[in-house]
Amino acid sequence: MNAGDRAALDRLHDAVSTGDPEAVAKTIDEVVDPEVLFHAPVPMGGTGVQALKQVWTVLLHAFPDLRVTVQDVIAEGDRVVSRNTVTGTHLGEYRGIAPTGASVTYDEIFVFRLAGGRIAEIWGVVDVHAQLRQLGVVPGAPA
Repeated sequence: MNAGDRAALDRLHDAVSTGDPEAVAKTIDEVVDPEVLFHAPVPMGGTGVQALKQVWTVLLHAFPDLRVTVQDVIAEGDRVVSRNTVTGTHLGEYRGIAPTGASVTYDEIFVFRLAGGRIAEIWGVVDVHAQLRQLGVVPGAPA
């Protein structure tokens, strides 16, 4: 991974932790390829950067204090893997769930393919089960 690739990922992580959807959208425009291929377990209807922006709009509406803490970054060739811990407080509607005020903490792993210093493809594995369990939607004690 070259310095430009790492800088693109760092800028994206920094932007999403601001809680500002406009800053996130602006950063996405700057560091993500407009035709990015996005593979992740999130509800969305668009493609490319519009899909990615929609994901962050939904998440930041539901969890305005959302923070992504990068635990590990592993890079090889044009691929970068980021293992993250996500925290937030459920203060807005999410997946049809009215705000609960619950705090959530869950893990995610993303693989990014970079091309020309921009994120060209994203694969994501998000612990949605832990997220929904903490919101009281699925059975089980909160994590």
